[in-house]
Amino acid sequence: MGIKSIIFIIFWGLLSCSSVAGNYVIHAGTLLDVKSLTQLNNYSILIKDNQIIAVTKGFVEAQDDQQLIDLKTHTVMPGLMDMHVHLSGEINKTSYSEKFFMNESDAALRSVVFASKTLNAGFTTVRDLGDFFRGVPVALRKAIEKGYIQGPRIYAAGKSIATTGGHADPTNGVKLDMMADPGPLQGVINGADDARKAVRQRYKEGADLIKLTVTGGVLSLAKNGSNPQFTFDELQAVVTTAKDYGFTVTVHAHGAEGMKRAIQAGVDSIEHGTYMDAEVIRLMKKNKVYFVPTITAGKWVAEKAAIAGYYPEVVRPKAAAIGPKIHDTFANAYKKGVMIAFGTDAGVFPHGLNAREFEYMVSAGMPAFEAIQSATLNAAKLLRIDNILGSIDNGKLADIVAVEGDPLADIRLMQQISFVMKDGEIIKQ
Repeated sequence: MGIKSIIFIIFWGLLSCSSVAGNYVIHAGTLLDVKSLTQLNNYSILIKDNQIIAVTKGFVEAQDDQQLIDLKTHTVMPGLMDMHVHLSGEINKTSYSEKFFMNESDAALRSVVFASKTLNAGFTTVRDLGDFFRGVPVALRKAIEKGYIQGPRIYAAGKSIATTGGHADPTNGVKLDMMADPGPLQGVINGADDARKAVRQRYKEGADLIKLTVTGGVLSLAKNGSNPQFTFDELQAVVTTAKDYGFTVTVHAHGAEGMKRAIQAGVDSIEHGTYMDAEVIRLMKKNKVYFVPTITAGKWVAEKAAIAGYYPEVVRPKAAAIGPKIHDTFANAYKKGVMIAFGTDAGVFPHGLNAREFEYMVSAGMPAFEAIQSATLNAAKLLRIDNILGSIDNGKLADIVAVEGDPLADIRLMQQISFVMKDGEIIKQ
């Protein structure tokens, strides 16, 4: 990447900052109360700086120091949250060789574009669950927090923790003299001591939570996509250490045995959950573990697996077998009462298409309002930030999005977010 390209990207990012936090009155034709699952008609939301200071019935007249935002024909709701993204990359037919041609700085600059697409799609908060390029999500989070660039509020896991040869071992599939023997520094562990060191290393690097890959995965250059890959002792060591450092723990898991071990060890959420069985569902409900389904990623990889050469040959049969199952897994989990938090695995498919997940959730049997709740209040509870985000209430941060029309009648409208405010700043109008 040349210096002219770098300057252009930085300049474009700065120009995209459309406003600063101020005093606003929003006239909401329909306001979604995601706590009670109630539609409220003709409400006003008063915002000062980055905080909601009042939510009142009727259309309040804007004062001299307030700017009026007219959303009378819109449905207004809290900023959306995606609990599973990868902002440091995007999987495609050339991405497996990127690490040989791209530096972390190249990936970091590219991630500015991915972050902007995500925010403009209405997702004001995300969990980044594993970097394609080490350190990029944490650096991106810092740049957004400091106001250098625009993007969603990021909770970053940093490097996912794997076992040798497991999903997220960064040396899978390369020739022997390049495999070396990665350890906790690189997010690869074998045994309880390694597990504790890997968690502490993520803390040292500035991560916000811990992400484990407790079973095989679809897109890794390894044969098995669902076998358990952590011992119970390793999982216990991770979870105990994570709790000491104030981390939540989430796990990538396709196979049932890996999920059972992880839940019994005390993790907070399960990603994908493809082969979830009745015992896994019972354990999740008993232990109040959230399910983050990522249906969009499953459908995407199944579609691309049919294209010769799009994925490496070791990946194609896993993508074809596992990808299509997530939709039905979600339908069963929802029906059985498992707690759901919205997540897509964006980065497996193009960033900015996150809202497709709503349509798939509704087609699997979840009511539209509950799907939106999963991406607002439920996600905030999983992140343990529902005291400041997740609903439109007096005292909470001013993360607000809107769509013209009624998404409860047509959930596909969630893919057409027309207004975005994050931290009291208008991003899109």
